[in-house]
Amino acid sequence: MSKKPSVSKSASSQKSALTHIDGKGEARMVDVSAKATTERIAVAEGVVLMSKATLDLIVKGNAKKGDVIGTARIAGIMAAKRTSELIPLCHPLALAKVTVDIEPDRKLPGCRVRATVKVKGPTGVEMEALTAVSVTCLTIYDMVKAVERGAQIDGIRLIEKSGGKSGHYRADK
Repeated sequence: MSKKPSVSKSASSQKSALTHIDGKGEARMVDVSAKATTERIAVAEGVVLMSKATLDLIVKGNAKKGDVIGTARIAGIMAAKRTSELIPLCHPLALAKVTVDIEPDRKLPGCRVRATVKVKGPTGVEMEALTAVSVTCLTIYDMVKAVERGAQIDGIRLIEKSGGKSGHYRADK
């Protein structure tokens, strides 16, 4: 399911360097104090693959643990807000908006998850969007594992980001 993303010209022409590693090879939090405050948006996606019978339980609201979609959505939003506590070296951000959309898809079968995160600040929100999708998918898995331990989480990736010095990025479909 995972596809290699293409990189836009602006992103591929930039100098490639790991920003969280200093000249001595030691981890560091990037100093963003001199960066411009701009509106930044990131969109990430992922899927949880499962049997049609398990998806039917979710859609009908008959999962033993309760409302799978509602619970997973709230978990994803909460996770986005706590990204800096989960991922070392991420900046704590005052997020302006977090949306998590979960779409049951009978063709997979499974659930498509998409998170959009927005902030006005000096650093991007890619990690917050990816964290939201990851935790949403994990919550879906947790809530259906009693009936299907073989459900799979797949394809978690950044779809799009805008704002900041590095410009706009959009993954290939």
